[in-house]
Amino acid sequence: MANWALILLALVSGGMLAWPRLSGGGGAGALTPAAAVQLINREKAVVVDVCEPDEYAAGHVVGAKSIPLAELEAKLPGAVKNKALPVILVCASGMRSTRAVGIARKLGYEQAQSLGGGLKAWREANLPVTK
Repeated sequence: MANWALILLALVSGGMLAWPRLSGGGGAGALTPAAAVQLINREKAVVVDVCEPDEYAAGHVVGAKSIPLAELEAKLPGAVKNKALPVILVCASGMRSTRAVGIARKLGYEQAQSLGGGLKAWREANLPVTK
């Protein structure tokens, strides 16, 4: 009986550790909204919104460049010429921007990072959004 309790405890704790990644709210290297603001202010990070144009028009991080995920590989080098700058990739929930990080890094943007939780987390942190 005690073994079942230990197994259950292990499964529950493992699930709690995996939840941020599975829910799209985190993932390896995902930035918090506060960390993103610091990168923007201190290191002149470039914010790239990988949402579709209609989503971008409905609201986005102030100053974000709009490059839909499907066009990122073709358009990122023209939009962000300095590959040494940090690039913060944003989408609605953090799922697409996590995929976008892989594309950006393949293009040579070593400091590309995803905003964990996406625009939803940005709004929840009461940070400015523009249309």
